[in-house]
Amino acid sequence: METKDEKGSFRDHLSTLDDSGNRKWIYPKMPIGKYYNWRKWLSYVLLAVLFAAPWIKIGGEPLLMINVLQRKFVIFGQVFWPQDFYLFGLAMITFVLFIVLFTVAFGRIFCGWFCPQTIFMEMLFRRIEYWIEGDWKHQQRLDKMPWNAEKIRKKGIKHFLFLIVSFLISNTFLAYIIGSDELVNIITDSPSEHIVGLVAIIIFTLVFYGVFARMREQVCTNICPYGRLQGVLLDRNSMIVAYDHKRGEGRSKWRKGEDRAAEGKGDCIDCNACVDVCPTGIDIRNGTQLECINCTACMDACDNVMEKVGFEKALVGYKSEETISTGKPFTYTVRLKAYTVVLSILTVAMFALIITRADIGVTVLRTPGMLFQEGENNTITNLYNYKVINKTAENMVLDLRVVKGPGKVKMVGEMLKLDAQGTSEGVLFVEVPKDELTGRKTDVTVGIYNGEKLLKKVKTNFIGPAPGLSR
Repeated sequence: METKDEKGSFRDHLSTLDDSGNRKWIYPKMPIGKYYNWRKWLSYVLLAVLFAAPWIKIGGEPLLMINVLQRKFVIFGQVFWPQDFYLFGLAMITFVLFIVLFTVAFGRIFCGWFCPQTIFMEMLFRRIEYWIEGDWKHQQRLDKMPWNAEKIRKKGIKHFLFLIVSFLISNTFLAYIIGSDELVNIITDSPSEHIVGLVAIIIFTLVFYGVFARMREQVCTNICPYGRLQGVLLDRNSMIVAYDHKRGEGRSKWRKGEDRAAEGKGDCIDCNACVDVCPTGIDIRNGTQLECINCTACMDACDNVMEKVGFEKALVGYKSEETISTGKPFTYTVRLKAYTVVLSILTVAMFALIITRADIGVTVLRTPGMLFQEGENNTITNLYNYKVINKTAENMVLDLRVVKGPGKVKMVGEMLKLDAQGTSEGVLFVEVPKDELTGRKTDVTVGIYNGEKLLKKVKTNFIGPAPGLSR
């Protein structure tokens, strides 16, 4: 139990550092309990989706691909190009607000249940470690052991498997960038034909290996900014993994048959089970801490102890500080309601923009430095540069027409043919009878048709001579 001088000292330093500032290696005990089982099955589903998604195709396109190199993005089989970047901006704002809303309401639950760092660490690499080296006490004993045959064998097998898993993760993330088909080509071709890709894979494999074999919880406590953000997002009404200090203090060791209430003792028997299982090495009884990732390991550990000694469970559980202090149930505050309204508006707007997104991206701009030209039959022509992007998986034969304003379009060259997801650039003329011009500058809207279907309208301007003058 903390002395008066020690109370609050845990906030002066990280739980993973000793008094001299050196790193303390964390040996968390393997969690056992219903929350861990729920996390385990959720993690299996998320891992299956993560590794399978690059190979699933919808309409010939991958389920998800973020090809930064070619500036091509595919989400649920829908292709997005740089012209659609505003959608990604809106989606990012919506996602951030979604995280904020859930942090305000439910604390750092994303970190403990959905974050790839936590899932890879706790459900892949940590389980491999438990399988080969044993639980926490066995791992401590193995690390203190001199380098003999047993230690070399176990450490060698563990780190070899860590490298294999890191290699698979690297290839999976590469498939999200370049696509599964291109990844297969790289794997089946000679390595000499893809030196840059091979070097990138090796680098990322070593990065993942370093993160999960050495850095581990340091990513959550030192690198990821989310733990620090929650300090300004949480309030007394936020549901978090919390220790019921009113019920648990004063803590003391358990003695069979004692009347703890009569002796002024709380339900916490000071067994440190919650500390032993914590993957970031904190004591949840000290209150909300930035290192806590809401993984619920301490909840399972405490519930197991409470069950053994015959006390009520949930001494450590999902609670708010307001609930612990006053006994009031969780309430949906005005702050949460405001976040929900804004989030709903952004979500509706985002889906509306996605649904109404045009099948093509078009720019039609007057050729820089070119003046108007006087043509036959008392007409004026302007030269334009155009660029058309086909966002669909179908070939198109397009026709450009003036749909608002005077004049007509004259293409230079053959008909505008676009391959699936292809682009086309060229020049065209807009021809306007001189007597239909009302000023030096006239607004003209060009429509892009696929057959008789109008796909998109583009507004541009037409330059002509001043009224009563010729060039």
